[in-house]
Amino acid sequence: MKHDAYVRVRGAREHNLRAVDVDVPRDALVVFTGVSGSGKSSLAFGTLYAEAQRRYFESVAPYARRLIHQVGAPKVGEVTGLPPAVALEQRRSAPTGRSSVGTVTTLSNSLRMLFSRAGRYPEGAERLDSDAFSSNTAAGACAECHGLGTVHRVTEESLVPDPSLSIREGAIAAWPGAWLGKNLRDITQTLGYDVDRPWSELPRADREWLLFTDEQPVVTVHPVREAGRIQRPYQGTYQSAKRYVLHTFAETKSATLRRRVQRFLVSTRCPVCAGRRLRPEALAVTFAGSDIAELAALPVERLAEVLRPSARGAEGQDAVEGGIRESVAATLSRELVSRIDVLTELGLGYLSVDRPTPTLSPGELQRLRLATQLRSGLFGVVYVLDEPSAGLHPADTESLLGVLDRLKEAGNSLFVVEHDMAVARRADWIVDVGPWAGEHGGEVLYSGPVAGLAQVDRSVTRGFLHPTPAADGPAARTGDGADSAPETDRAVREPRGWLKLSGVTRHNVRNLDAEFPLGVFTAVTGVSGSGKSTLVSQVLAGLVAEHTGSRTNETPAEDAEEETEGAAGDVSAVTGLEAVDRLVRVDQKPIGRTPRSNLATYTGLFDAVRKVFAATDEARARGYGAGRFSFNVAEGRCPTCQGEGYIAVELLFLPGTYAPCTDCHGARYNPETLEITYAGATIADVLEMTVDHAAEFLSSVPAAVRGLEALQRVGLGYLRLGQPATELSGGEAQRIKLAGELQRTRRGHTLYVLDEPTTGLHPADTRVLLRQLHGLVDAGHSVIVVEHDMDVVSGADWVLDMGPGGGERGGRIVAAGTPQEVAAGDGATAPYLKASLRG
Repeated sequence: MKHDAYVRVRGAREHNLRAVDVDVPRDALVVFTGVSGSGKSSLAFGTLYAEAQRRYFESVAPYARRLIHQVGAPKVGEVTGLPPAVALEQRRSAPTGRSSVGTVTTLSNSLRMLFSRAGRYPEGAERLDSDAFSSNTAAGACAECHGLGTVHRVTEESLVPDPSLSIREGAIAAWPGAWLGKNLRDITQTLGYDVDRPWSELPRADREWLLFTDEQPVVTVHPVREAGRIQRPYQGTYQSAKRYVLHTFAETKSATLRRRVQRFLVSTRCPVCAGRRLRPEALAVTFAGSDIAELAALPVERLAEVLRPSARGAEGQDAVEGGIRESVAATLSRELVSRIDVLTELGLGYLSVDRPTPTLSPGELQRLRLATQLRSGLFGVVYVLDEPSAGLHPADTESLLGVLDRLKEAGNSLFVVEHDMAVARRADWIVDVGPWAGEHGGEVLYSGPVAGLAQVDRSVTRGFLHPTPAADGPAARTGDGADSAPETDRAVREPRGWLKLSGVTRHNVRNLDAEFPLGVFTAVTGVSGSGKSTLVSQVLAGLVAEHTGSRTNETPAEDAEEETEGAAGDVSAVTGLEAVDRLVRVDQKPIGRTPRSNLATYTGLFDAVRKVFAATDEARARGYGAGRFSFNVAEGRCPTCQGEGYIAVELLFLPGTYAPCTDCHGARYNPETLEITYAGATIADVLEMTVDHAAEFLSSVPAAVRGLEALQRVGLGYLRLGQPATELSGGEAQRIKLAGELQRTRRGHTLYVLDEPTTGLHPADTRVLLRQLHGLVDAGHSVIVVEHDMDVVSGADWVLDMGPGGGERGGRIVAAGTPQEVAAGDGATAPYLKASLRG
């Protein structure tokens, strides 16, 4: 039988795919392109990878299958010639400080083994197992801080910020609010303490006991209630402010409550381990003159320099005595250096082994996993990658392509979902999906060598991959048919003021002076790890947020607040803040974490729709209010599926599946609610409409029109109003947030901060996004973007280029000025910006 060199897909119907048939070669770099929402990820991940995973799980024992999270079987007729697959997706890390670069790459395992087997121990000290060098084990973690490096304490100042208040007036701000706080005040009064005297006038002994005691006395409280309420006594247990705060911080599952009590904590470096997380006996062991905490804190490229003498087996600095230990040191050092070299090649040499993963971008995380795969030695595997170039400066993308070539040369296939045309041009084969997004996409327009795409008139990608003078037609259109060609004749705007920061010091940014023009479009560039996000998204955004009282993020996100916390302490001086009235930071974090959050609920459109249905004659006759038309309210939703629209079916050792609700058939509402119609449609019908369809259907509802038009302007006309937030890409989530901002009435001068807004966007979608951002500047506001896309940078009014390298070699502004002025310099960005300006 002749060997078939292709993976052949027949009848793929996942998400918006339209019974797609496509043949893709193995042992090749295959790039899947198409506008955002066209269906390329549904084909690469939802069909090819999901089918490979399903086949693998069929070979696993049924009992073991129950322990593994499985995706459902893809909707596809047949897939042949498909090898085993490994997926490297763009996803954010779990918010835990115990996960680090070292744990993701397993570098920390080898480093711990190096210290255990080849470290220099104090004379007479017992040799330690490798677990003793881990802060995540009981054997290694510092007993005081449990391996976290910091300890959380409370002080009288943190618990009682205003000592002029009495206890009844809320002096103990750390106590809970509402009825529980009143109970504690009543208990305090019953215990004999004066709750009406200013806190500062209470005896010190009383203040100490109230705040810090571990006692929990129980007393009978006779509360004073309002007239007419039952005056029933109860048994009340006292709890000090310290006990409440520390217990809540350690035990609560509520992120909101945790953030509230965290305000009353004072976090300090652990006094026992000095922030190094380990027990003293582990820190007493050294290698090359340093303990393991010191080496783990170095940028990995510096760590490799420390290890190279040992890797060569030479008698270097602090060389380990003894032939066996020297041999072990050489073996482990060589292993570490070879793996670090791959990280450096991928532009990640600035990261340290102990860098927590929550501080990494999704692109950095994916490249860490890619480096691990390169060292795995697997062959005959399909690697499915989601935008590996995300977050990479063009200079770093060249190194990435070299790594992908090595994976292919090792006998693997690479299926890459990608928007960077530089990566697409290097592909052996291209699969272009479209032509547009959502219900207007889902077709394979072309599958073949890259050059052949130039002949496909319906392809939006064609004009960007093979630019021609006439390419502005199809290439510059968006999913809603709007012309979004770049405004090449726009004059460079002049700044209307300046935000000046002096002495900025955070992470690798050291004593930096930076000036940001106001009233213009500013792009901040630089190689990966040069300090762009630190300067803009953390320090600058934090300063403006503290000045204006604005949220730093359009989505309530705990990590965003932590990133910008205490920004004022990172600068020695700042001027120009008075010119900014508001901060809006638009990022790509999800707009919701559950399927109950959707496009309509997030934007507020659903409120207008529900009011329309509540205003109908039939709804009024029945006494239905707007709340009746929410699938989150018991009176209106289907009682069987609780408003989910589907029922989860547990199949034990097979992947769990979801079936439409047998009562509402996916409509989410009970029959009585669905009897109410507006213009012939039920509330469930409206949720199934696309934005484009809803804009026509609700054209006579002013409250809905504004939001729908804003969504169309950012190219999201293809999304369904009821589309769950969990199904939206990062780029879609970002544009939804921007649309929400566009429909607001803006007063005063707003500063918009966006960190890599083009990640996940096709070049055609980028043009749509840029038109809206430039529109905000034209309306009198300021926009600052951290960006690697040179087409975006070349259209800016002002550019700040950071570098010259990443990590310790970065943190400086190497060029500032108009795009033409920065392109004329000699920084890493200059040649790529120059090429974009010429093009």
